[in-house]
Amino acid sequence: MEDSSSTINIENAEIQGDSKRKMRRKTSDVWNNFTNEEPDKDGKNVNCNHCLKRWKYEGTKMGTSTFSWHMLVCKKKPNFGDVGAMLLNHDGKLRDKDNVIDPKIVWDLFIKVSVAHNLPLKWVEFKEIRVLLKYLNPSVRFISRNTHALDVMNMYESKKEKLRIRLNSVPGMMCLTSDIWTACTNSGYMCLTAHYVDEKCKLDSKIRAFCSMPPPHSAPELAQKISDILVDWEIDRKIFSLTLNNASANNAMVKLLKTRLQLQNSLLCNAEYFHVRCCAHILNLIVQEGLKVASDALDKIRASIKYVKASEARMIKFKECARKVDIEFTTSLCMDVPTRWNSTYLMLASGIKYRRVFSMLGCDDLAYKHCPTEEVGKRKSNV
Repeated sequence: MEDSSSTINIENAEIQGDSKRKMRRKTSDVWNNFTNEEPDKDGKNVNCNHCLKRWKYEGTKMGTSTFSWHMLVCKKKPNFGDVGAMLLNHDGKLRDKDNVIDPKIVWDLFIKVSVAHNLPLKWVEFKEIRVLLKYLNPSVRFISRNTHALDVMNMYESKKEKLRIRLNSVPGMMCLTSDIWTACTNSGYMCLTAHYVDEKCKLDSKIRAFCSMPPPHSAPELAQKISDILVDWEIDRKIFSLTLNNASANNAMVKLLKTRLQLQNSLLCNAEYFHVRCCAHILNLIVQEGLKVASDALDKIRASIKYVKASEARMIKFKECARKVDIEFTTSLCMDVPTRWNSTYLMLASGIKYRRVFSMLGCDDLAYKHCPTEEVGKRKSNV
């Protein structure tokens, strides 16, 4: 009898212990949204009360973090997508005073917004922005445009230093490409890009400089500018080639730059392959030479499109002429760019479609003097 009674007591103790362990399993707040049921054929025994998704739960050793994260994304949960849900921690509890927003992180995010969206630095002082931030967090600390500008430059220097270290670790040589152009404001700019194979044998490209290039754009100034950029990035001893267009100043500039680099004994193959001429520029020169055969017709088409696109009134008049000749205006007129030969094809494709519209415009608008004619094409073909 004593043995049987002791056995019963032990079993009761085990049952009570199991019940206590089960109670401990459900002390987390997440169990208000989940039900522990009988396992199905896959062994899943926990069910979400909202979306009915099921998991396999094996007791306290597993934890409840999976269920906590699910409550943040459960679309069937009441008030899903509410602003309040954005103020929850990963355990489903509301944020407290211990969740103070770090102003340094906020200022770094300001920098990313300014750079990614090309915003003026003064946007951090906009009244509406500050009202929004104050509403989201009454303890927010605002910064001035000058502080924001300093933060942007500090982050730039930090990123630049990391990239410099990375480039110094590149095992092979680098190939450079560069170009200079004048903006619509008559300001000159230079862009220098480095191309290399990284440690994982993958081709990569990084812009080393995008900077102002004031006149004169002569060979000595160009050579000095590129040399300063290479020294600044500490890659002047890792250059294999430099690709440029066929401008006359580039030929003299390459000779000066090559002489400087050869003094460091860093160019391979005695700099035989240092200067590479741009294939795209050579192809454009070939195409432009061939287009001279139809120069009269091209000039008239180019002048006609430029005339129509010069003002909104002329564009309206052009659309009226299109309706008169029963042509639907669906494709906009396109101007070509002399340095891009494929743009000439796009200009012709858009202009030929409306050739009868241009003829009608020549009848209705006496100021329009550039209408192409069939005689121009025939005369050129005979030549």
